[in-house]
Amino acid sequence: MKRIPFTFAFAALTTVVVAAIVQGREPSTLAMGVSLPEFTQTDTDRWLNSAPLSVAQLTGRVVLIGFWAFECWHCYRSFPWMRELEAQFADRPFQVVNVHSPEFEREKNIDSVRAKAKEFRLNHPIMVDSDLAFWRAMGNRYWPAYYLVDKRGRVRNVYVGETRSGDSQARRIQFAISALLAE
Repeated sequence: MKRIPFTFAFAALTTVVVAAIVQGREPSTLAMGVSLPEFTQTDTDRWLNSAPLSVAQLTGRVVLIGFWAFECWHCYRSFPWMRELEAQFADRPFQVVNVHSPEFEREKNIDSVRAKAKEFRLNHPIMVDSDLAFWRAMGNRYWPAYYLVDKRGRVRNVYVGETRSGDSQARRIQFAISALLAE
């Protein structure tokens, strides 16, 4: 029987482990290019800064759907970038819609969500997804997570994790938004 050198076996095992980790961190089970699912909350008390929205109302706009929870520090640190993004594309058909999906039971308190939205100057529409119905419809797994939707309502890109002004992910998202606006 031929023996496999240790370095080869170690490299093969490492490749398998890394592949499993990467596959396990796939940001969404939602396939790229599929239509954005309809928003699951239709009551006015489940929306902040807006009447309830529908996907049809957003047709013709590039939309950034952002998932957050009010106890998520990575979310907090991403809000300044999100506000800058909104200002940058203010004169274009671009819309941010945030979705507050709680991780903990205490995050389901609508007054606390409202207070955090005010504290962080989040003036765009926010759907309060306390039952996680939209979270499940999107196949989301992370806070924060960002879904970039084209003008026809198709999910085109998914980004996961804290995003700050000028970092590589912020630049990728900005480039993707510009490209979708040009379509």
